[in-house]
Formats: sequence, C-alpha cells, structure tokens
Amino acid sequence: MRIMICGSELATATAAAALAWVGHHVTWRPLDGKDWQQLTASKWLASEPQLIERLEEASNSGRLQFMGDAVSAPQDVLWLALSPEQRDQAIDMVLSSAEQLSDRAVLVNNSTFPVGETEHLESLMAKDGRAVSLPDLIEEGRAWESFTRPTRWLLGCDDDSAEAVVREILRAFNRRSDVFHRMPRRAAELTKLAINGMLATRISYMNEIAGLADSLGVDVEYVRQGMGSDTRIGYEYLYPGCGFGGPSFSRDLMRLADVQNTTGRHSALLDRVLDINEQKKEALFRRLWHHYQGQLEGLVVAIWGAAFKPGTARIDHAPVLTLLDALWAQGVQVQLHDPAAVPVLQEMFGEHPQLTLYTDDPLDALQGADALMLVTEWKAYWNPDWQALAGALKGRLLLDGRNIYDPVHVASIGLHYRGIGRRADPPSIQ
Repeated sequence: MRIMICGSELATATAAAALAWVGHHVTWRPLDGKDWQQLTASKWLASEPQLIERLEEASNSGRLQFMGDAVSAPQDVLWLALSPEQRDQAIDMVLSSAEQLSDRAVLVNNSTFPVGETEHLESLMAKDGRAVSLPDLIEEGRAWESFTRPTRWLLGCDDDSAEAVVREILRAFNRRSDVFHRMPRRAAELTKLAINGMLATRISYMNEIAGLADSLGVDVEYVRQGMGSDTRIGYEYLYPGCGFGGPSFSRDLMRLADVQNTTGRHSALLDRVLDINEQKKEALFRRLWHHYQGQLEGLVVAIWGAAFKPGTARIDHAPVLTLLDALWAQGVQVQLHDPAAVPVLQEMFGEHPQLTLYTDDPLDALQGADALMLVTEWKAYWNPDWQALAGALKGRLLLDGRNIYDPVHVASIGLHYRGIGRRADPPSIQ
C-alpha cells in the first residue's frame, strides 16, 4: 500500500521504518519544517535501538521517501502520529492532504488526542474517507520491538472495510496470534488513556506503601513480592521508586485529567496519583537531607542515570530534573553519569557551575562524592565493582531510587543504604 505518515515523533519514525520494512511504499511528511538530516540527528532517535539503521535501510531501498508536499501517486492511507499538542496541525494535515489521497483512503489516527477527535478528523475527509483510531502503544527504549512484535493493537473502528485495510497494513506483525482488539473509536481513545492511568495508579499506590513500610521499619520488598504473588494483582508495575517521567506517560495522564474535567467529573484519585509522583521525585533528596541533618552546602553528590527510563536519552519530566533543582538550591555539587542522556543535559543546562557530566566509566562520577544517588536503572549500574565503589565514595551513603541493590550486601561493605521503603546500615553502627 501507499502510506503517507505525518509527524516528527518517535511513533512516526517507528511506523515509517517498520511499514517500509515489510514492503509498503511510505512517504514520511514531518512537521515543524524538519528535514531528514535534522530528524536523524535527534538525540531521542539516535538512542533508540535499531531504529536509525532501519530507517536508513528503508530509505536506501526506495520504499521510504522523505517529502515536503508533493507525492507521485494517490495515497491509500494517511497515518497521523503526532503529539497531543499538535491537534491543530493534525487538522491542517488532513485538509492539506486531501488531493493526495485516494477516494477511499483510510485515516489512521495513531496520536493521543481528546476522545472523539478521530470522528472529527473523519468529518474533514472526502465523502468516502474513513478514519480509525489506532492508539500509540510503543515503548521508548524498545520502540522497534514493540511495534513489530506487538502484544496487542487497540483498533477503534466503526467500518468493516476500514478494519480490513488496517489489518492488511499490519498483517506482517499479526501472524503469531491475532492481537487486534476492535472497539468503537471513542472507546479505543479512552482505553489508551485509561491504561496509563491504571499503571500510574499502581506505581503511586506502591510508592505510598513503601512510605508506610519505611515508617514501620518493614522492608517493602517482602510486601511487593507478597502482593505480586496474588494472581488478582500480579507483579507488573509494583516496583516502588523515585518517580516516573517521560513524554508519553506524563502527557497521557494530563490528557486523562483533561477528559475528566471536560465532562464535569473531577478525579480526586488521578490528582492524588500525580501528586504522589511529584513528591516521590524528591524522595532521594529528602533522604540525603535527613542523613546529613540539613547540612548540604558544599557536599558533592554523584548521580547515576538521568534518562526517565533505561534505553532512551529523553529526560522529559524525569525525576533527575527535580533532584538537580533541589540539590543546586542547597549548594550541592553534582557529578552525573548517564550513557545516553548527557548531550540532552548539556543542551539544557550548558556549562552549569554545579554540574559535571560523565559518559564513560560510572565510577568516574564517584570520586570524592559524599553520596551516590541511583536514579535510572541502566543495566551498567546493576553490578558495579563494589570495592572500587566503596573506596571512591567518601560519604559512604548510597541512595537507591529504583531498589535494584541488596541492602544487606551494600551494608556489608561498609555503606549506608537507603532505598524506597528499604534501608540498611553497616553492622558496627546498628
């Protein structure tokens, strides 16, 4: 099929590469006037496994074209993968693409817009045009895998012939088992938001339990495993931590809150979920403050990880941003290591006098530090050289924002361990 894909998001790039990979003729129409060189140089794209290589492969094969306005033949599908803030541009894109679409073209709304927007976009198309909602479900850090080997597609569709077109587009990714869940368009749009709302609620609830466990002297890991073993609950998204971030997750939660408000149904639960998350972004700072009894000026703190999750360079709404503001306000010097996000931090903060950045050996960031904060659980941080770590960490304090370390082991090498709902001290001072 001939598919025009519009947008400049990770979802856009992934769909363009994957659909061209399986033989479709794809034309990528970016927004904001970005050209091929600008897009392929994007930090978020460069850090995504396989994606740049797949895009270059598709471009070299001729199945992926990069365009401004004109296309050589009528397009069968208009695929919109835009950010929630680009709703007006989506409307402009539909109107400006009218002459480039075939009479029975299908619009695939792969964007997270307000509930009902897919129906509105269909009303802008030619008489026989059809629009479906196919919410973006890819995961940053594994976008290629999550698109090409999906566990499910939410297909909001009110037309059987449009469903057949979408199934044909994605047939190569639907062979092992039927992963389509068809439902009305509005239901699919709301389901996408509801999924992320539920996941965020589980995380925030677990963080509340971790706080309670800390107050009661209980190791929250026992509680997490006990809860997860209940088949009604399961283990997914029950890991307490120092807050979640990311562009998609955070925007979807705000979008769900907007949907609630526009219907006059204010959600106290969602407000609380968002509040808990913002509070948890300060959790490691509060533990540092308590350990040093508020005397933080002049301290040196090492931070491992800035990206909002492993496998990406993005720091949108990431806990590290809240941490940096709090630490700098107290006169703390920060030595930060991240294998992918350092260029983004440099672009955001420039030559900040209280920030030193590292990309090679994580132990380099520990030299002379009074504490180590683990913020992003990159695999390179899971099994450090503990003796070298203990020797470099002057202040003997390890603050584990993702609970990836064994508190007893950390304490056994002479370090104070503080996690989220977990703690341990060297035997001599217990």
